[in-house]
Amino acid sequence: MRKTSIIVIIFLILLIGGGFFFNTNVEYAFLPEEDDVVKYEANNQTGMDIWGKWISAETGKAEKLSADGKETSVSAKHGAIVVDKQLLQLGREVFYKETFGNEVFLTDIMGIVNGPLTMTNIAKAIIALKGKGTTNLQVELAKNITIGDRTYKKGEKIDTGIDVPKGSFLPLGMPVVWDHGKLRIGISCAACHATVDPKTKKVVEGAPNNDLNAGLLMALATNSAAYFTHADIKSLKRYIRSMDRVVVDSKGQKSSLPDPRLLEKEADRIFASWPRGNFDSTIDMKANPSQIPDSFTLGDHPYGWSGFAAAGPFRGLATFSNNVHAQNADSLAQSEISKALFGVDKEVYIGTILQNAANPKFRYKPNVNEKPSEFFTKVDPTPGVVGVNKLVAPPQFPKVSLVAPDGLVVSEPGYRFNEQNNAVAAWQNTINPPSRSAKIDAEQIARGRDVFVRAGCIRCHAGAYLTNNRVVSAKVVGTEPSRAQALKKTEKVFGEAVFYAPDTPVPVPKNAKVLKVPTEQLDKEQIRLAFAHGDSKGGYKVPSLIGLSWSAPYLHDGGVAVGPNGELGLTGTLGKGIVPDARNSLRALIDRTLRQQVIRANVSDPQLRAVHVSGDGHRYWIDQQEGFTKEEQEAVIDYLLSLTYP
Repeated sequence: MRKTSIIVIIFLILLIGGGFFFNTNVEYAFLPEEDDVVKYEANNQTGMDIWGKWISAETGKAEKLSADGKETSVSAKHGAIVVDKQLLQLGREVFYKETFGNEVFLTDIMGIVNGPLTMTNIAKAIIALKGKGTTNLQVELAKNITIGDRTYKKGEKIDTGIDVPKGSFLPLGMPVVWDHGKLRIGISCAACHATVDPKTKKVVEGAPNNDLNAGLLMALATNSAAYFTHADIKSLKRYIRSMDRVVVDSKGQKSSLPDPRLLEKEADRIFASWPRGNFDSTIDMKANPSQIPDSFTLGDHPYGWSGFAAAGPFRGLATFSNNVHAQNADSLAQSEISKALFGVDKEVYIGTILQNAANPKFRYKPNVNEKPSEFFTKVDPTPGVVGVNKLVAPPQFPKVSLVAPDGLVVSEPGYRFNEQNNAVAAWQNTINPPSRSAKIDAEQIARGRDVFVRAGCIRCHAGAYLTNNRVVSAKVVGTEPSRAQALKKTEKVFGEAVFYAPDTPVPVPKNAKVLKVPTEQLDKEQIRLAFAHGDSKGGYKVPSLIGLSWSAPYLHDGGVAVGPNGELGLTGTLGKGIVPDARNSLRALIDRTLRQQVIRANVSDPQLRAVHVSGDGHRYWIDQQEGFTKEEQEAVIDYLLSLTYP
């Protein structure tokens, strides 16, 4: 057993025994060693990125830029990012270990381990594994809780979907921090974008954690309402029951806060409706979680379900990597534009998030002669930065832009501006999905490829990465449209795409060099589709098909799901703790008869209907009605399951 594991076991035992109260700062996060990972042949990605243009180290080409008719060598002053072993190593460490301080929001404000789900019981569940690992940590609840029409009992074991690798005594992607008497838990990229192989219990880098029960975990928090912008909360005014919870708003007028118990009850109900393996990645006051994507990212631009991350380093991948930490892990970060995005005054917004904070230090009390923003300034762990995460305001702030759709960029002091996002983006591009099953016969793969071409799939899923790198109108692709319009209101606060130079230190000094990020090469209509700006109804990007064997269920809502024994839809699979089977789910993707059965199963579930999950759309068939035999259908599925990077 590794020395790190022994230390962590001692840490957990002390935690359970209640004896870990010394005044210190200790952080633990699982960083897998070579033997802990399912092996794959990494993509060679050393060279230079200049605003998405890749220059391989193998070419030995000295790139030049033309400025005012003169040629100058490319450097960080022009936006160039050198990708070498050091940057890739940093990217891997960021992927597994970095939280950018989100443990403060999750623990102190949201209270994710302050309710029925406790760190003590999580620790007991991990120790009970005895190092064997699991794809679904089952944790006993510490007390009763009623969510919607269901009551969870004290002592009941819940499926968390949290992965624990073999030999580890820490969850995958969930760093634990003990800071001067306060235990906190945070989230890194690996919690969602890596998983544990069901057979070997080794880590599969880049594969989505397709049974992570994120919605239920948040619903069990004591202040889920801190995340109300990700729920179906059409107006906070609906939850005002009295005038005795008053704040002074930004205009100096008195405004009422919503009743914290009513708002909490509704937020809990909505979050518990999220399917496992889904996460609501937009703050649009609608409940429309999307399937957690894989991190097999090379060549899969533009990034995000709608293709909104198209500009900046690594063809938008650094922008996409920034999305979770700059927005989804800290609702307070959007306080400066809450009026434009949600119609909620800044002071009401901050007061709503903090009025029921788990840690009394962060709990705002209305009816005092102090605005919520003034109160927050006194307790803010990152003074001078919006929100509690470690963020930097790029030059266009408080407006958003093509390179900062959230308005902010995560960057820790001591690093360079956007360096950690660039590093994790560069490293993700090296990941190649490992083979999941016995090698498929080459002739069968060729036969399947031929069917794939004859069926017309090649029109969109073309080239080496099986994508044409385009955004398709939601109306054309026919899938549930709500997610395609999730970024529509950002048009009100859209600004110029400008960044600090990549060599800018953090904290950012005064008079730091500002660069205009090239965006003129982007198709304006594609951008309109990605953000649903103007009269556009929005669209969805054409995803790469690399790594399909690891990424079931399918479509952006994750609704195309069939279990290993033919269980139908999310209600019959993940809703019952059954992980969808890739082969069976792919069959439902291309066979209209089976798909209709899946859709019927999904729409029969009121919870799935409430969060806009059906598995409908993308009606492109390879079935008997389209003139293909069962053998041809199986051949194309074999081909799809075999896909890795060339």
